[in-house]
Amino acid sequence: MTDSYSNDIAAVARIDVVPTILDVVCRVTGMGFSAVARVTEDRWIACAVRDDINFGLPPGGELEIRSTICNEIRQSGKLVVIDHVAEDAVFRDHPTPCMYGFQSYISVPIRRPGGEFFGTLCAIDPKPARVNTPETIGTFNLFADLIGFHLDAQERLAASEAALLDARQTAELREQFIAVLGHDLRNPLASIDAGATMLERARLDAKSTAIVALMRESVGRMAGLISNVLDFARGRLGGGIPVNRTPDARLREALAQVIAELQSASPDRVIESDLALDQVVQCESARIAQLFSNLLANALTHGDPAAPVRVGARTDGAIFEIWVANRGAPIPPAAAERLFQPFTRASPHSGEKGLGLGLWIASEIARAHSGTLQVASAPDETRFTFRMPSSGSSSAILRA
Repeated sequence: MTDSYSNDIAAVARIDVVPTILDVVCRVTGMGFSAVARVTEDRWIACAVRDDINFGLPPGGELEIRSTICNEIRQSGKLVVIDHVAEDAVFRDHPTPCMYGFQSYISVPIRRPGGEFFGTLCAIDPKPARVNTPETIGTFNLFADLIGFHLDAQERLAASEAALLDARQTAELREQFIAVLGHDLRNPLASIDAGATMLERARLDAKSTAIVALMRESVGRMAGLISNVLDFARGRLGGGIPVNRTPDARLREALAQVIAELQSASPDRVIESDLALDQVVQCESARIAQLFSNLLANALTHGDPAAPVRVGARTDGAIFEIWVANRGAPIPPAAAERLFQPFTRASPHSGEKGLGLGLWIASEIARAHSGTLQVASAPDETRFTFRMPSSGSSSAILRA
C-alpha cells in the first residue's frame, strides 16, 4: 500500500469520533457492517470498520473498485440507498449485491469542505432494512460532513506546521488557526446537535439512547471549548473582546443560573451560595456570568469532593464583589504566579478535560470591567475574589 493511502487510513484513525459514528450507524439502522472508505478512480480501501456480521474486511482491507457501488457514487457524486435489493428496480439485477451478499445498503459521499471527494460512509446487511428515510439519510450526511471537516482540519494543521520557520511564526500561526478553526467548527457542531436531536425522536433502545445522550453532552462541552478558544484568539490577536457595561438588574438572575447549571452537571456536589446584591451593577452580565462560571467550574474540578464549594456576591458602596472558595490541596506558590496565564492549570488534575483557558479568560473579563481577580490559597481554603467598580464607563474592550 502506498504512503498516500496509508496516510488516509491514519488520518481517519486520528478522528476520535469515527468509532462512535460507526456504532451509532449500525444501531440506528439495524445493519451489521459500517465503514469509512477511501475511494479513488482505481482503489477502494477500508479506513475504519464496524463489523457485526463477519463480513471479514478489516481497516486497510481492499475491494476491487469496479465491483463496488461506491465507484458509481464517486462518479456521480450522489448517495445510494437500498432498503431491499430484491425489490429494488434499479439494483435487483446489479452484480455487486449478489457478489457481496447484501440486501440493504446505504452509502453517502464524504467530501472535504472545499468539495474534494474523499470516499464514502457506508453500511450493508444481508437482511433488508428500512434506511431510505429522511432521518437516516440526514444522519448519514451529517456524519459524512463531520468526517470531511476533520480530514480537512488535519490537512490544514499539517500544512500550517510545515510552514512555520521560527517560534514567533509558530505562535502567530497557531493563534490564527485557533481563531479560524473555532469559528468554522460552529457549523458542523450545529449539524451534529441537529442530528442528535433527530435521533432522540426515533425509537431507540436503552444503549442507543445513552449514546445519543453522550453525543449531546459532548456537543455542549465542545461548544464551551469553541467559545474559550475564540475569546483567546480575539484577545491575543488584538481585536479584543467587546464589553458593554450597562446598569443590569438581571445580574443576580444570571449568577443564579450559573449555579443551577453547574449543580445539575455535578449533582453529588454541595454548592453553598450567598448572592447579596442590593444595588444595580453597571456591567455586562453575560461576561460576568462567564467569569463566575469559570471560577465555579474550577473549584468543582480541583476542590475536595467531600466538602462544599462556597460562593458569594455582594455590592458594598461603590464596589461589586464575587468570591468562590473550596477546600482541598493548596495551590503551590509557583503555580499561583502563572495561574492566570493561558494554557495553565493549578495542578495536573487526573483526567481533566479542557485547554487551560478558563482562568485566563476570567482574569481578562475582570480587567475589561476595570476590576481585579486574585487568588489566596491556604491549607484550609482556596479563594478566588473578583472586585470591580459597581459603576463605570458604558463600554470597554478586553485587550491582551
